[in-house]
Amino acid sequence: MTDSPMPMKSWIAAANDPACDFPIQNLPYGVFSIDGGAPRCGVAIGDRIVDLAECESRGLLDAGGSFARPALNDFIARGRAAWDETRARLTALLTEDGDRTLPTVAMAEATLHLPIRVTEFTDFYASTNHAFNVGVLFRGPENALPPQWTHMPIGYNGRASSVVVSGTDIRRPMGQLKGDNGPVWGPSRRLDLELELGAIVGADSTMGERVGVEQAEAMIFGYVLLNDWSARDVQAWEYQPLGPFQAKALGTTISPWIVTTAALEPFRCAGAERVNPLLPYLQESRPGFFDIDLSWSMNGQVMGRTNYNVMYYSSAQQLAHHTESGCPMRVGDLLGTGTISGPAPDQTGALLEMTQGGKTPVTVNGEARTFIEDGDTIALHGQARGEGYRIGFGPCTGTILPARP
Repeated sequence: MTDSPMPMKSWIAAANDPACDFPIQNLPYGVFSIDGGAPRCGVAIGDRIVDLAECESRGLLDAGGSFARPALNDFIARGRAAWDETRARLTALLTEDGDRTLPTVAMAEATLHLPIRVTEFTDFYASTNHAFNVGVLFRGPENALPPQWTHMPIGYNGRASSVVVSGTDIRRPMGQLKGDNGPVWGPSRRLDLELELGAIVGADSTMGERVGVEQAEAMIFGYVLLNDWSARDVQAWEYQPLGPFQAKALGTTISPWIVTTAALEPFRCAGAERVNPLLPYLQESRPGFFDIDLSWSMNGQVMGRTNYNVMYYSSAQQLAHHTESGCPMRVGDLLGTGTISGPAPDQTGALLEMTQGGKTPVTVNGEARTFIEDGDTIALHGQARGEGYRIGFGPCTGTILPARP
């Protein structure tokens, strides 16, 4: 029996802590500013941020000037060869015998911004457990899963304009709700979260042309944590016949750091067992999922724990299906996985499931609760765990503000 190899170390001491989200094996990308200065691109390492714009100005990196811009889109558009080259160069600069003059700033002193200019946002519905649980609540167990669900990814086009970075407050929406004698107008009383990952599309596709699953996987730059806030009472009244609309437009929170596909590669794994064979255009030649532990908390109390490997469709399959009609994709498109839920109540990624539509309250810090109240803070957490290190996503939080009537 051979010993496991020691994990690579960095000259930034905090990065070598096994409990750190940002070891040298991670190197996630984001956008930051200092003291009100212009936002620019950076990479998280330990408790610091590598200033990529300053690295480029010193000639340590070459990204065509894209790192000085307030979003990562231009760098991402340079393509996979540039992604791989930059990652390899940063790894060399940050190892124990790397360049200790590398320009970094303390993460605690930085303001983090939305990492990409979100061009479009599409959210999917890819967890069997979540889809069945919600289907039972809305349609009963006999019609919980629509007949096409095990044959193709189901999704809807959301609002790119309401995607915000972690730490941004979310205002409770007003909406049209079902009353006893017809619709009524008022604040949502059944506000919910959705624990998801978001895939960042890193290459354009051509209108009228389809993208295969393998090509789709190569197009994905990386992943963020994603909370698709949902007004369930608005959703229940509006969703037939065309699906979610205003119930999902109030806000979508993403984590500020994009964990690259390259960093997640060692954690590749299979997803949920197939019910039936998929059509050829959705079949994968290798597993498209990652072993990522996920959880969410309310006001500091952990509520649910699950793993990305429970999902039925991978982000690559979702992206391939998105282009089935010839729909063009763009750098900066954001694809939500859909709520990630395991089979048990404490493995669910939404209160709608956890409380069975509000019928079974849960206890939060000693209080019985069903849905999100004003002032509540929801946080998502995610880590892929290696030997002696972990690949983390950093915070994904939001606090609910009262509605404006």
